[in-house]
Amino acid sequence: MSEVIPIILYVVMGLIVLVLVAGIASMWKGGSFNKRFGNKLMRSRVALQALAVLLLALMFFVFQSSD
Repeated sequence: MSEVIPIILYVVMGLIVLVLVAGIASMWKGGSFNKRFGNKLMRSRVALQALAVLLLALMFFVFQSSD
């Protein structure tokens, strides 16, 4: 379990970067894509960031209790 959590955290952090870049590119370009997906991209970024924080807390708890 303690080996899997950091891997999942790295994957989530990578997804955060991808969604952030997609959202910024969408706002930069504008148009119908931004109107349709801009808000959804930013909401998904916030949700992924919340997941990353929860994984960090879980990782802290697992490594703290294993000592």
